[in-house]
Amino acid sequence: MNEMTLAYWNEYWKEIGFHPPIDVEAFQFGDDANALAALVVSGKKTATCSAHILYEIEKELLPYVGQYAIVLDAAERPVAIIQTTDVTIQPMNEVSEEFALAEGEGTYADWWEIHERFFIELLGSYQLSFSPSMKLVCERFIVVDRFNEKE
Repeated sequence: MNEMTLAYWNEYWKEIGFHPPIDVEAFQFGDDANALAALVVSGKKTATCSAHILYEIEKELLPYVGQYAIVLDAAERPVAIIQTTDVTIQPMNEVSEEFALAEGEGTYADWWEIHERFFIELLGSYQLSFSPSMKLVCERFIVVDRFNEKE
């Protein structure tokens, strides 16, 4: 986590009068970090998904309800703090239209096309193949703070 992001994180918790959780991750969404960060800040993006198999390969813990994260833009500047409100694991071809729309990237067809392309490329970098029935970790979140409001 860079210095600016760490300062933002600590200042947020100082302002609300609590000690910050120890396990926080700062990350960029998808393959267009600026556009997706803007959707988060605007409130249009309230969900995200990731390939379940990559958690296993990378030996990472799954996200959990109540977990906080810092969303970064493409320049790795913080834009918002989010908190996970729901986590499910389901096949990609069973993701509901309502969930896909909560990702904020257009219609269900848009969501499918974007995610299929993204997962084909991402999984290919691990020598894995895409499958429409691949398991996804589907998360819903709320924005608890926006960085621009701090300036």
